[in-house]
Amino acid sequence: MIFRKKSVALTWSGMAWLILLAGCGREPPTVRRTAEVPPTDTVGLTATRTPLGAALEGKPWIAHVLTSDLDQDGRDDLLVCESRENRISWIRPTATGGFEEITLAESVPAPVHTTVVDLDGDGDLDIVVACMGEVFPNNDRIGSVVVLENDGTQTFTPRVIADHIARVTDVRAADLNGDGRMDLAVAQFGYDQGEVTWMENRGDGRFDRHLLLSLSGAINVEIADMDGDRTPDIVAVVAQQWEEVYLFSNRGHGDFSRKVIFASTNEDFGSSGIRLVDMNRDGRPDVLYSNGDGFDYAEPGSRAWHGVQWLENRGDGFFRFHRIGDLPGAYSPVAIDLNGDGALDVVACSGFNEWSRPEAVALMAFINDGAFNFTPQVLAREPTHLMTLTTAHLDGADAPPVIISGGFHAYPPWDRMSRVMAWRTTVAPEHSEGSSPGR
Repeated sequence: MIFRKKSVALTWSGMAWLILLAGCGREPPTVRRTAEVPPTDTVGLTATRTPLGAALEGKPWIAHVLTSDLDQDGRDDLLVCESRENRISWIRPTATGGFEEITLAESVPAPVHTTVVDLDGDGDLDIVVACMGEVFPNNDRIGSVVVLENDGTQTFTPRVIADHIARVTDVRAADLNGDGRMDLAVAQFGYDQGEVTWMENRGDGRFDRHLLLSLSGAINVEIADMDGDRTPDIVAVVAQQWEEVYLFSNRGHGDFSRKVIFASTNEDFGSSGIRLVDMNRDGRPDVLYSNGDGFDYAEPGSRAWHGVQWLENRGDGFFRFHRIGDLPGAYSPVAIDLNGDGALDVVACSGFNEWSRPEAVALMAFINDGAFNFTPQVLAREPTHLMTLTTAHLDGADAPPVIISGGFHAYPPWDRMSRVMAWRTTVAPEHSEGSSPGR
């Protein structure tokens, strides 16, 4: 969810988040869509919602919700980025079975993403924050990477590890050079100038920056072993007019090669995020990918080609494009088996839609028949402006996972707002596969 610009002459108020190169995936001229038909309740799936955390006040800008066990008590917690209030908060279960929200930091400038990792090797979990500095368009070098250092008692002290850089939209952690220390991969959206970098942990609190890509519009970075060589690789999605997904293959010791694995021929494609997940359960991470950015127009809104797709990792350096379905303003897809049939379904939210239309969808499920034909199922038409999703075992490790959403209300209408919401799904008995719904 990044304010961006386009290369064409458009009047915009902006937010979001070609040419083929050898080895990259591409959407066909006519994309096969398995979810073009108007979604109806053909799969017997319903969802109920419950607010989590603090009460709704004002107009929330929840840019990111992350699932983590921050206090390492064996129960899932949630970390919340509130970009407007410069706040990081922690939603955790209480002894009485409820949830409480605790403010961890209130001075991080426009936080839009967190990752949890023991960055200093002291045995407790720290929080690394991607800070844009300003969510609305800005070409100044106001971005930063901030670590909230844990003293072991869940008291956190902010420390800036990189500042005066292009606006930062994502940060992830892994040992990228094999020295035993956790390094960082960083997406810097910028505006005219942006970058994808990795930051080498020197072990004394300092980080050395290494440039991977010099392009504006980086939205997400993800880390996984994409090629089976037991080294962590980096996948990044770049919006603006580029609309590309890059694979940075780790050749060892932090030396990376670069390859485009998807490039849209539509420079208005609207890339809005990626998530790595093994969709076909063949042991190789695939790329779950949404395109739904609509904040670069005079009136923020959706486009007919918005939706969700996945890039199948074939294991030979190539990725095959599969369209999952259409969703205006699609953001933040998650993979989850909703009906217990063993196949991964997909849930995505809508950050922008034509909210004046009663049929506009806020939360959509795409049900996988096991052969990767997806049936759309509307889960909710409100609250509006949902920008981020995650899943969490809030009801216990043996209970079905819960879908968590965050609302980002920068634009009207403001009559159906939310902050953080838990969604519990139920499958009608005639549609059940004999397992718990949502598993």
